[in-house]
Amino acid sequence: MQNNTFLTLFVGQTIVKLSEVDSTNTYVKELLSNSKPLLDGTVIMAGHQFAGKGQNNNVWESKPGENLTFSIYLNSSFLPLNQQFELNKVVCLGLIDCLKPIIGDECKIKWPNDIYYQDKKIGGVLIENVTKGYQLKDSIIGIGLNINQKDFGLLNQRASSLSKILHQDYDLDKLLAQICSSIEKRYLQLKAGKLTLLHDDYLKALYRINELHHYHIKSQTIKATIKGITTTGRLTLQEQDGKLIDLDLKEVKFIFD
Repeated sequence: MQNNTFLTLFVGQTIVKLSEVDSTNTYVKELLSNSKPLLDGTVIMAGHQFAGKGQNNNVWESKPGENLTFSIYLNSSFLPLNQQFELNKVVCLGLIDCLKPIIGDECKIKWPNDIYYQDKKIGGVLIENVTKGYQLKDSIIGIGLNINQKDFGLLNQRASSLSKILHQDYDLDKLLAQICSSIEKRYLQLKAGKLTLLHDDYLKALYRINELHHYHIKSQTIKATIKGITTTGRLTLQEQDGKLIDLDLKEVKFIFD
């Protein structure tokens, strides 16, 4: 464990660098389960995750040493359980704030927690919360970003990286510092109660917002338009007849035309 000179108040001030681990989120959970004290904002960074986790228990594939795979521990005890999606907004917006100046306005948030450039995935977020009563207690923010990887094998049509987009490699430690700073700024907005700002900015950055596309819902393919998200993070789609429907992650699948 080491202290850093990141230009932040707490996120990334303490960082643990691991050469290899199954999953940085699992590593943090094991520390917490063993009553190991963690400072708010501690970052666990891995050179290689061999069992990195994505949403719905999907496996996150990443080539060793080429990408950013890390977790941030946050003491989220100030946040009610019914507002846990606000953390998702914070982290995704922090990533967008950092990446848009680098790769441009086509960097978007694909609901609920993927980062896309055009129609390709460049990153993802997995948040795992520990609760106490009706409040959150601890939050483990897992982040995977494709930075210098150029070949994604069978996923080449659906995945990209900063290096593929701009044809140059990036310093992973420098980019990590910038990401920590951006996420911290958004997290402090949440702690200050700026929920409307976070909601509005999330919608502005949302992939396919107000565009007509195909989606797979209830065993059928329909054309619909993303109109927003609910306070609990459900996706609001408008069907072509004007009907609005709110959907959870397992209830809708994006179809790429």
